Amino acid sequence: MQLASITSRNPQLIEALVALSQRADYQENSDILLDELSSISVLVAKKFTNDRTADGLLEAHYLTVGCISLGISQAGIPDNAEAKLAFLLREGAEYVFQRGFRHIKALSNLPYATFVSDFDKDPYVLQRNLKALFSEICRTSPHSSWTGDDLFNSQLVERKNTQKIVEFAKWLRRNHFSGPVKDSDLDAHAVIAIAIIFSIIADDRIVARTGQKEIESLIQLARASKLDINVGWNKLIKKTPLEYQPILLERIKNIQDTIIKKILSKAKVNAVVTEIQDYYASTEVDIEYP
Repeated sequence: MQLASITSRNPQLIEALVALSQRADYQENSDILLDELSSISVLVAKKFTNDRTADGLLEAHYLTVGCISLGISQAGIPDNAEAKLAFLLREGAEYVFQRGFRHIKALSNLPYATFVSDFDKDPYVLQRNLKALFSEICRTSPHSSWTGDDLFNSQLVERKNTQKIVEFAKWLRRNHFSGPVKDSDLDAHAVIAIAIIFSIIADDRIVARTGQKEIESLIQLARASKLDINVGWNKLIKKTPLEYQPILLERIKNIQDTIIKKILSKAKVNAVVTEIQDYYASTEVDIEYP
């Protein structure tokens, strides 16, 4: 995977304010912005830091600078100080702050991991995660370089990819051969791995959840038959919606030379079952006996 390019720069808000200071008639606009920024910082202090201490107000100021800078960076305007200043003056600092915060909130609603549980939906956890993300991306000193917009963009791409993996696993669960799997906890990578492993026997089933006995039976059947594993995989690929096929193909590539080879080898069945449980199927295996 190619790493995102991170560029250090002054916060977008500071670039706009510097452009304003270079105008001959800056006083009226600067007074308006100062009032707006002060009001926003107080609001942030009340909700996210501490409005009763100097440190809390200073932290709120840092968050305000970054959040407004994020709102400017995501507005689709030219990357120059005059364009940023024009946008800030036209829309107002409060609106631009709200715009930046909505981006943070939307990002926090995307899954950051491929393991999903009811714990992730707890209101306290959701609020905690939102505050942490807000601080991670938006906190910046006016005198420091800022990479919050690049960090936001890279996390957005990463979380959207994670969301697609989770959605693919949910699709596999809905199409499980014996009926939908309705367990609220979900290990998306494990579901996908199980589907790939069981598809090697080319029996047209989609297997999204399994048990120890079924894994043992699969290994014994695979070793007793002369399988062309690509036949089964091609069947699974054809059944899979187009938007999920790249995920499936990448995962097949990742495991075809590891656990699939061990399934077809002469390794002890119990050892292979244990490896599948520990490294591939995880909590998506129903434990039937010790």
